[in-house]
Amino acid sequence: MTDAEYYERVRQARTRVRPATYVCYRTEDPLVADGRLTAPAWKKAPWTGHFGHIEDPALVPDLATQAKMLWDDRYFYVGVDMEAPDVWGTITTHDEHVYAYDPDLEVFIDPDGDGENYMEFGINALNCSYDFLLYKPYDRGGPRSIEWNWEGLRSGVQVDGVLNAPDIVDRGWSVVVAFDYASMVAQAPGAHFPPRDGDVWRVNLSRLVRDRARTWGKDWTWSCVGIYSMHVPEMYGFVQFSTQPVGTAVVPFSAPLNWV
Repeated sequence: MTDAEYYERVRQARTRVRPATYVCYRTEDPLVADGRLTAPAWKKAPWTGHFGHIEDPALVPDLATQAKMLWDDRYFYVGVDMEAPDVWGTITTHDEHVYAYDPDLEVFIDPDGDGENYMEFGINALNCSYDFLLYKPYDRGGPRSIEWNWEGLRSGVQVDGVLNAPDIVDRGWSVVVAFDYASMVAQAPGAHFPPRDGDVWRVNLSRLVRDRARTWGKDWTWSCVGIYSMHVPEMYGFVQFSTQPVGTAVVPFSAPLNWV
């Protein structure tokens, strides 16, 4: 695909869907990446809207997924709660292609919003993860670096039920990830780490659901892409950072979306 073809596809997708937005507040309390969204700061943080279909906003997922985000001087935090009657996972090796085998949660971060040198993280219910650096989207010919890592990343998973027990009906599972800024600086030299008040990052979250026989998979996202691909950073959601401590005020999303 040529760059012209790629950007024409983006233009057409923008006529069909609008980006999700979120105001990310500062937490003044240390957060533990244990998979639980029960700490006071998490309880005060607003939920995103429910995840929807990756391509078609008219399609409503049959299982609920919501997320929260926070930040402090060292980390950008993402917490996600996922309804799932059967929580399972098989992959236990870091940087294995988890998404090819297991249900997973994926996070895509482009701090300077330029559509290049963006980062992908994925995790399954066993707290097994992978992380990549994408120099450009695949459809623009961009390779990825599997060797790149979020060196200071911390993650945790909490299962509300029994993992890998198909005869037991589970409520679901939740994930908390702390993304360290130090690993992101080189990818976005024009961005601020930690963020400043009003800074905006491009971020998207994706939940992949599949059956144990791996005969089908469903992709549900926080911000609808309008294209069946997570590698379209121009279609990611907008996260606006606020220095307001979480729970002390409601800050409106006011950043220009440049959605043209």
